[in-house]
Amino acid sequence: MEQQFISKLSTNAFSLEKGSVNAKSPSNIALIKYWGKKKNQIPTNSSISYTLTNSYTETELKFSPKTSEEFDVEVYLEGELKESFAPKIITFFERITAYIPFLKHYKFEVHTHNSFPHSSGIASSASGMSAMALCLVQIENILGANLTEEELLQKASFLARLGSGSACRSVYKGLVEWGENNFIEGSSDLYGTKFPDNEIHEVFKTFHDTILLIHEGQKSVSSTVGHNLMNGHPYAEQRFIEANDNLKTLIPILKNGDVKAFGELVEHEALTLHAMMMMSNPAFILMKPNTVAALEKLWEFRRETGKQLYFTLDAGANVHLLYPAIDAEAIEVFIENELKKFCQNGNYIKDKVNF
Repeated sequence: MEQQFISKLSTNAFSLEKGSVNAKSPSNIALIKYWGKKKNQIPTNSSISYTLTNSYTETELKFSPKTSEEFDVEVYLEGELKESFAPKIITFFERITAYIPFLKHYKFEVHTHNSFPHSSGIASSASGMSAMALCLVQIENILGANLTEEELLQKASFLARLGSGSACRSVYKGLVEWGENNFIEGSSDLYGTKFPDNEIHEVFKTFHDTILLIHEGQKSVSSTVGHNLMNGHPYAEQRFIEANDNLKTLIPILKNGDVKAFGELVEHEALTLHAMMMMSNPAFILMKPNTVAALEKLWEFRRETGKQLYFTLDAGANVHLLYPAIDAEAIEVFIENELKKFCQNGNYIKDKVNF
């Protein structure tokens, strides 16, 4: 399957003097989590995520010809040169050279901007690597690859996965699945697959995602380390089975519009992810005391009001509050009055799903 993404361009095509391309790619939040991976960024279980609207990365990729045989990359974040970012891009380039063969023929300048503060604790690797991959396939098309829009997006998703696994889901809008299984047509370990909009009840297309920034800054344990701790984890195999079963359970819920069943399943997934971290060896806890306090306050609010407010967590301390537009007004008053105090510096981000 990987062979379909090998570029058909000949070296004679690398004749552009210089140029630039742009891409904008959103962050995403997984509802069914992938935790653990095999060689070459292959997931150990299927996952599905909401693509967000207001949390995104914009990247301009400038390129100019060169004669040296080494990769040549400079990365600028918010206009400031970040020398420490270049090695990660070069590692990415090394992984994808078979599919993007012009990488050593040009010097690259990456100018990137996040709509959210870099220190906010929101992972920018998914949106950043997705934007980078979209830029690269644009250049390939400029050089004569003649990829259709569908082919371009699928190849960008394939490439993005090799930079950051979850980045493959940020290429598309809406709900995006990743991981081969026998119950979603077109599913693959190699790239994300857009879940059909006509299989999603309208209520789930109205969802807001308000992100409580409980902890701003770098996580104490990187996602790469966390994924690797699933190797030899005593409960890993059962977790992989459960995650796939949960995704299979979610599919009819998405179609019938059962918000309560959706929320309960998504919360269970989030807490299971953190439970796996706490049972790793060595164990680690990424939730902070204010994470737990916010969740308890949320549960109390839901019991007392019946409002459809649920949560998910990424591999960190921050809380993603998920709720349909019909309950947004009351819930956002609650967030401002009762949950904001748990956020570092009172900061939270108002976002929504992107359909």
